[in-house]
Amino acid sequence: MSSPHVIERYFIMSATLDAPSSERAREGARPSHAWLMALLRRLHFYAGILMGPFLMIAALSGLLYVFTPQLERAVYADALTGTQSEAPWSIDRQVRAAQREIGTDDAPVAVRPAAEGGTTRVMFADPSLGRSESRGIFVDPGTGRVVGDMTVYGTSGALPLRTTIDRLHRDLLLGEPGRLYSELAASWLGVMAVSGVVLVVLHRRRMGRGRRARVTLVPRQGEANAYRRTRSWHTATGVWLALGFLFLAASGLTWSAYAGENVSQLRSALHWTTPKVSTALPGSAPQQGAGDEHAEHHGHQGHQGHTDPSASFDAVLTAARTAGLDSQLVEIRPAASRDAAWTVAENDRSWPTQVDSMAVDPESLRVTDHVRFSEWGLPAKLTQWAIAAHMGLLFGLPNQIALAVLAVGLVVLVVGGYVMWWRRRPTRAAGAGFGPVPPRGALRSTPPWTWPLLLAVGLGAGLFVSLLGISLVAFLAVDLVIAAVVRRRSAWKAAQ
Repeated sequence: MSSPHVIERYFIMSATLDAPSSERAREGARPSHAWLMALLRRLHFYAGILMGPFLMIAALSGLLYVFTPQLERAVYADALTGTQSEAPWSIDRQVRAAQREIGTDDAPVAVRPAAEGGTTRVMFADPSLGRSESRGIFVDPGTGRVVGDMTVYGTSGALPLRTTIDRLHRDLLLGEPGRLYSELAASWLGVMAVSGVVLVVLHRRRMGRGRRARVTLVPRQGEANAYRRTRSWHTATGVWLALGFLFLAASGLTWSAYAGENVSQLRSALHWTTPKVSTALPGSAPQQGAGDEHAEHHGHQGHQGHTDPSASFDAVLTAARTAGLDSQLVEIRPAASRDAAWTVAENDRSWPTQVDSMAVDPESLRVTDHVRFSEWGLPAKLTQWAIAAHMGLLFGLPNQIALAVLAVGLVVLVVGGYVMWWRRRPTRAAGAGFGPVPPRGALRSTPPWTWPLLLAVGLGAGLFVSLLGISLVAFLAVDLVIAAVVRRRSAWKAAQ
């Protein structure tokens, strides 16, 4: 059957379903929420069919990204594994070894001293690399031997494998234009989660009390009808995972190109930004420490500078430790100029409170400023935790497992949605491919008092999450065009 005839038959069936039917006659008068259920069913259907591929790609690439810490440790084991020694090399000696390796006297932009069993990362600016990228030299603290030389990305210190998977998840390796896909996926994931849960709630109101929890939360494995069995799994899975999907959608949008910019402006206007240490020394111009909690995803983390350090890395770190910086994972950044302080920041995102930072005068070794996590405002703390949780870093393996469950669950829901569409097809019709769309007419049956509310919600969401608004208008336009074509073809056939 040709594609136009397939489309025509599906939408004619949709119009037929919208007309009074024996099923509606059995139900009697339409419940007061019938218009909302019809509207959400159509929205949920279109979003699932058209956004399903984007959600599938985001889920699979996200699942891969979740386990990149383990992948990095396996792939780059030689560069990440250090030698235990009773007399390890000082950080300053390791920095000089890294400088000799690449033939430069330039100071590194950052140094991450080795944790137990690991290697020290000495990161240098390289004009041939992209924004937020640096050349990382990996030094074994036990022997002083250089064991790795590769590109390091962002504040997370991502290595090439993780950077590639991150870009696949973020922009399909297409650069800035590819970010539209991930923003669309995040935008519609939240819409689908909310609309799905509301549909379940409305459906439960039409059922007997004894069946509600069983039908909603537990899949009906013994159901003989294949379509109903699939729908049961789809419903139960969606209800159990809805809150997780809402979290992923909200936190994912903060990284997006357009909605993310709106979020940043809103946070700035409400003074919800993350506090940064000041690197200004007494008598110098005010300076603010560089930093961006999203830097490892969108490349906005700038380099500090290349000036020759006027103090010892070991001495600066010791001063910060003495002042209370106690995480094993820290990053030391030399100042961009001689009239600014160095920064030492905790870098352990697996623990929610180890992100303190300090500014240290490289000459006097006095702590000139500090920002402790306990001093952050609640919005900044929530942002920090949400970002770490979205990346699978918060609390380590439990966070990774939770994200893996959400990713697999999303794949199951997308596949299940397409399977339900397939199983609703009219099998007796020759060449039938898929089932009909939900019935039209939901907007026409909407009570007048709801129009201002729907308009306000639609405009608000469309302005703040612009791609959601644009795609929603596109859905409506396509729906109206196809419906008009179907009506004209039906009228033409009736006139024959």
